[in-house]
Order: sequence, then C-alpha cells, then structure tokens
Amino acid sequence: MSDNKNQPGNQLNIELPEDVAEGIYSNLAIISHSHSEFVVDFIRLVPNVPKAKVKSRIILTPSHAKRLLRALADNVKKYEAQFGLIDDQPDQPPFPPMNFNTPKAQA
Repeated sequence: MSDNKNQPGNQLNIELPEDVAEGIYSNLAIISHSHSEFVVDFIRLVPNVPKAKVKSRIILTPSHAKRLLRALADNVKKYEAQFGLIDDQPDQPPFPPMNFNTPKAQA
C-alpha cells in the first residue's frame, strides 16, 4: 500500500494568528463529557485569589478526544526521553492549593 502523506491533496495549510500564537497560560484543566462531546476548560489559578476564571474552552468529539490523548501520551514520552522523567507528584492533592503557600499581599 502506498503512502499518500506527501501527496498535494493531503496537505493541510494551518494559519496561526498572532494573538493565538501567544498562547494562554493554564495551571488547571477541568474535563467533562456527554455522549457526544468532551469539554476541556483551561483555568488559571492565581495566588490568594479565591475565584478562578476559565481562560479557554475546547470542545472535542469523542474520537478527537481519544486522538488527543494518544498525541499527548506520545509527546510526553518524547519529552521524557529528551529531558528526563516528569515528576507528577503523586503525593500532592489533585488540585493546586489556592494560596500557593505565599503570604497575603498587604498595601
């Protein structure tokens, strides 16, 4: 069977706008799902702020969610091969602490 990946009809031109290329920092993700979609909310927790906002929401079909899972696993494996094991801190709670162990700001 021939490999059609390099055929002109199979190329995808992806545009990355400047504002999207900057990215959005997130240190928490909440994942929910229904029978037809997965919703991933990316959240940024800030020290000493009890309220956090969703910074980005991605909605995926179940098949795309599974492909993303595989792609992330593959990239983590490649990362660890290059830079060493990622310490996922299994003894830590599943959510980052809300105070980040920093003193409260005073004016």
